[in-house]
Amino acid sequence: MSVVLFDAATNVVPVVGTDARSAGASAASSTGKPAAVAAGSIRFQAVEKTYVSSVGPVKALTDITIDVPAGSIFGIIGRSGAGKSSMLRTINRLERPTSGQVLVDGEDISTFNEDQLVALRRRVGMIFQHFNLLSAKTVFANVALPLVVAGVPKQEVKERVAEVLKLVGLGGKDNTYPSRLSGGQKQRVGIARALVSRPEILLCDEATSALDPETTLSIVSLLKDINRRLGLTIVLITHEMSVIREICDHVLVLEAGRIAETGRVWEVFGNPRHEATRALLKPLDRGLPEDLAGRLNSQWSGKPATALVEFTYTGVGGLQPDLGRLLAVLGDGTNITQSNLDRIQGHVSGRLIVATAARRDLHHLIANPDLAHAARIIGYDATDV
Repeated sequence: MSVVLFDAATNVVPVVGTDARSAGASAASSTGKPAAVAAGSIRFQAVEKTYVSSVGPVKALTDITIDVPAGSIFGIIGRSGAGKSSMLRTINRLERPTSGQVLVDGEDISTFNEDQLVALRRRVGMIFQHFNLLSAKTVFANVALPLVVAGVPKQEVKERVAEVLKLVGLGGKDNTYPSRLSGGQKQRVGIARALVSRPEILLCDEATSALDPETTLSIVSLLKDINRRLGLTIVLITHEMSVIREICDHVLVLEAGRIAETGRVWEVFGNPRHEATRALLKPLDRGLPEDLAGRLNSQWSGKPATALVEFTYTGVGGLQPDLGRLLAVLGDGTNITQSNLDRIQGHVSGRLIVATAARRDLHHLIANPDLAHAARIIGYDATDV
């Protein structure tokens, strides 16, 4: 009987007493993957996870039912302790659900035996926040390790490692040791190692959290390029809403182990419905400058003053700011004070704040549904009039 161990630090599945490639082949044939299910699809069906601790049971996930479309980039976000890591780790069965099913390519992975788990973990690559590279091994050796352990011929290992290093932008770094690499380069090595076995799913566990903003952008761009070129499914967890905005097709917001809300990124960002989502999005929302906010009055005295009007856009129906229309309704003296607009997946969402002359019919004018999805008068400023 074979012995199977999974080393989360290196994404390696050693197999003692059996050939890894033949084990993977027999697992695929014995499970009989449904032909109608796309490779890289994931489904959570009523998944629950409870940990046993010294203070009693701790529920990490409750009634998680959701589909991750094959070939998509799917983000999972939530506050600390929301259950993000627990959910991610059920996909390669580093965590086993207490109840419910996780289906990968239509197969319930909770029923898998050891050989089937070996095959699964070769189809599911994983990258980590802190890189988890072996400091005594070169870039080539770190990336090649999963193939070497699997018994892949040396020439094939050499060709495959060269291929993925070129893909992640590390060509020529084969003989470099991790200590000589920047943080972004180390993460690229981790990505190459996760890709070397040609997975159909890539799991990213806070993959950009240890990086500076500029390097984060480069890694995000790399992951988007990998998704486009290889067509694999990427599931990532992060606490950075900006990363979700830049890379993901769909997003799931977790709160205390439950689904708070989910949908396409532009929908969730444009019209967040749950308090947890609004709290997570708050850092992206620029408030009014303090000097301006301090001058505003909530009521108009009837004397000459400037009104600050906020127009909100959710991305629904293609409605977006039309400056010509705004000027036609509010008058030529209208100026843009602040813009916090995003274009996500072809949809414009956010808010636009304009300054215009205060008048008695202003509430009626800004209620025009052709201007925005919602509008309100923030306050009145008489100091500059």
